[in-house]
Amino acid sequence: MSTLVANSLFQQLTSTFQELETSNDTSAVKALREEAFTLFHDLGFPTVKNEDWKYTNIHGLVNRNYLLNEDVDVSDLDLSAADIPGLDAHRIVLINGQYVLAFSSLEDEIGLIVKPIEEAQHEPKFQQHFAKHADKTESTTVALNTAFHTSGIFLQVNRNKVVSRPIQIVHVATGNQDFFAQTRNLYILEQNAEAEIIESFITLDGAAFNLNNKVTEIVVEENAKLQHYYLQLASNNSHYINHTEVYQTKHSLYNNYNCNFPGVAFVRNDLNVRLDAEEVESHLYGINLLADKQFVDNHTVVDHMKPHCESYEWYKNIPQDESTAVFNGKIFVREDAQKTNAFQQNNNMLIGDKSTIYTKPQLEIFADDVKCSHGCTMGQFDNDALFYLRARGIGEESARILLVHAFAFDVTSRFSDENVRNYVEELVAKGLERK
Repeated sequence: MSTLVANSLFQQLTSTFQELETSNDTSAVKALREEAFTLFHDLGFPTVKNEDWKYTNIHGLVNRNYLLNEDVDVSDLDLSAADIPGLDAHRIVLINGQYVLAFSSLEDEIGLIVKPIEEAQHEPKFQQHFAKHADKTESTTVALNTAFHTSGIFLQVNRNKVVSRPIQIVHVATGNQDFFAQTRNLYILEQNAEAEIIESFITLDGAAFNLNNKVTEIVVEENAKLQHYYLQLASNNSHYINHTEVYQTKHSLYNNYNCNFPGVAFVRNDLNVRLDAEEVESHLYGINLLADKQFVDNHTVVDHMKPHCESYEWYKNIPQDESTAVFNGKIFVREDAQKTNAFQQNNNMLIGDKSTIYTKPQLEIFADDVKCSHGCTMGQFDNDALFYLRARGIGEESARILLVHAFAFDVTSRFSDENVRNYVEELVAKGLERK
């Protein structure tokens, strides 16, 4: 119970729920909102007394007032901060969560459906999957999003459709008053569909303090394949609580590449992957290069529910200055999940005496015929290796970048998109530049 913390945002939300505009909602969505609001009202925001939020204190974020639904002038917005050199992609732009068609370009890709989440409620796949996966976690931030979401997109790739180009979704934070945005997304890949989704998070110049609570449900149906990137590039006025829930069926493949870079003040990523059929494969990769007083917390769950499945997870954290990185990776192998192959690794390099790492890899096995491993390493920047390179004529900054690139290479080399891989490696170099 966290309602003992009398915070302004909680009071704002609970007092305005009945005023929420839901006239366009179906009866099913209205019922889901009511149920989710009751859960959020009873539990409130999580506190450090909750084991999963032990190192993640959001009191300062929720103990203030926000605009809950701000109208934004979308004319002449500069979105260049999201540009990825060499990437030829469809683009979808969300301004504080709102889908802005004027900035988006899908160029009549047949077999791809994209529409605002509030306009998708009559879609069969929406009715089948909305709030059926993320809401089962009993997360209060998910419940908050289900109750109050007013923005986001529904994206469906039809059966047998291979999307011709990557889809870049640009999440833009902007506004001249403190605001709280809640974005709800639902991505569906039908049988034999294939897509690559790149989500970039940016903050426009002059944006006020903002808090973003985003929930994305992803369904990867039989024999479908999804390559999914998160590129966190926002500024220090932006704060994110992200929950991604992935549900996979037989012979499907889901790969997630989660990258956080200097700038954004606070990030909490919950990424849960449920392998609920045989012959399912999932890969989770993370690169977190932090600086100043940034805080980034990655919580992952890989839930092996059926036999003959494989998962592979590798996260690397590189905190600099006074930044903090948290990693909690859980793998569950259920009793019926025989012949599971699961791997998890977390490697950490601290740069600076005041940087901090909290890491907790977890593996819970209830089956007896499996191959599973997990591990963690912790170390500081190797000054001996730096001296070795400098003694051979390599400048200090170049040597530092070279060593960190070598540390991150195990992960970046596995990125499926070469343009994104090159871009991430450039961001790593930029994030290591000394002032």
